[in-house]
Amino acid sequence: MTDQLNNAIDQQPAPAEETPEEAPKSENMDWYILKVQSNREDSIREGLLRRVKIADLEYYFGEVIVPTEKVTEVKGGKKRVTKRKLYPGYIMVQMEITDDTWFLVRETPGIGDFTGAAGRPTPMLPHEVSKIVAKQEEKSEKAPKLDIAFSPGDQVKINEGTFENFEGHVEHIDQANGRVTVMINIFGRSTPVELEYWQIEAV
Repeated sequence: MTDQLNNAIDQQPAPAEETPEEAPKSENMDWYILKVQSNREDSIREGLLRRVKIADLEYYFGEVIVPTEKVTEVKGGKKRVTKRKLYPGYIMVQMEITDDTWFLVRETPGIGDFTGAAGRPTPMLPHEVSKIVAKQEEKSEKAPKLDIAFSPGDQVKINEGTFENFEGHVEHIDQANGRVTVMINIFGRSTPVELEYWQIEAV
């Protein structure tokens, strides 16, 4: 009987190597906004994640993000895409509030406090979270938002092109394509001219 049992065990296939699974996470997490020191959002985020790991509280924490959006800027006639912070001085954290997690966050250098009434952390609403997270995950092929620093009615000067040095006022802004319609005076008549937004400057 013992020999039969041993043979049966010997014939069992070797167990497959286990693939590492993601550590389980709390199902009671919400998103919160933390007030932090401006211009240090990224380093404070890294510091918080590091402290969470050291304290072995990863079960209670999900994502920590610095909300950003992609913006196209033009400097010296060249376009470049940069990331701009949506809310300077704030980061978002997905976590479950316990005495330990609350204390860890509050004691992290650079973090001021949770946003909320009477000092109590107030979770973000689901639609607020999805709106910000969607901006984080925008596909790179999607045209980034252009940073056009003009408004209709602004007085501007054309600094490049056929109508260089002409002055006029902004009539319309095409945010998607980065073009601005400017009304200028040609031979005594007010005439609309469509220009790239980097071809004009405020007067």
